[in-house]
Amino acid sequence: MADSFNFELVSPERLLLSEKVTEVVIPATEGEMTVMANHAPTMTTVKPGVVTVKTADGKTERFAVFGGFADILPTGCTLLAESAVHVDELDPTVLENRIEAVRAELEGAGDEKKTRLEQFIAELTKLGEIVIPA
Repeated sequence: MADSFNFELVSPERLLLSEKVTEVVIPATEGEMTVMANHAPTMTTVKPGVVTVKTADGKTERFAVFGGFADILPTGCTLLAESAVHVDELDPTVLENRIEAVRAELEGAGDEKKTRLEQFIAELTKLGEIVIPA
């Protein structure tokens, strides 16, 4: 049996999860990463995507996150999300509204900001493809 560690997923609105887990998959900015007990200390930014959590009792939970950062220690991991929701509670309309708001920001944006906004739109679109059934 895999060792467990403490994991907390926090958004500005609420604490979504605080539990002993065996594994967490995080959509880090530099690529997906799997966190397990005794992980090397790391801090990473998080892009929009799905966080998959395997709890110590064997359940799997999935959360949609919209950016943030994760603080990883050998004894635990805290993910502070800009916004997060359980995938079962994700409203497709809310996601589409976020994408449209970012598209509106593209108007008049400078080249550097435009590139970041286009990347953000791509990440939000991919998130929608992952969690919203066709």
